[in-house]
Amino acid sequence: MNKPIGKVLVVIVLFSFALSGCYYFSAKKEIANAERLFSELKGSGGEKLAPYEYCSAEKFLEVSKVEFADGDYKPAKGFAERSKSASEAGLAVVKEK
Repeated sequence: MNKPIGKVLVVIVLFSFALSGCYYFSAKKEIANAERLFSELKGSGGEKLAPYEYCSAEKFLEVSKVEFADGDYKPAKGFAERSKSASEAGLAVVKEK
């Protein structure tokens, strides 16, 4: 194998590992934030006051954890973001009532 080609391949492999590691940590952080917001929604009575948002946030969080456990970090982050969004909407509904 040609030396310059070998160096390029090594750089590409290292770069891909770095990107996959970034998704791991960002997904983990998003899941933690989604859990915090969901727990806040649950504690403020969101199950009865904002049932649609509560159910959405709960299910998106569950799917996010399953995706994370399967090693699919990018979808896990996306579902955690959707859970966060649903929790925030639910908290807004609870504060209105």
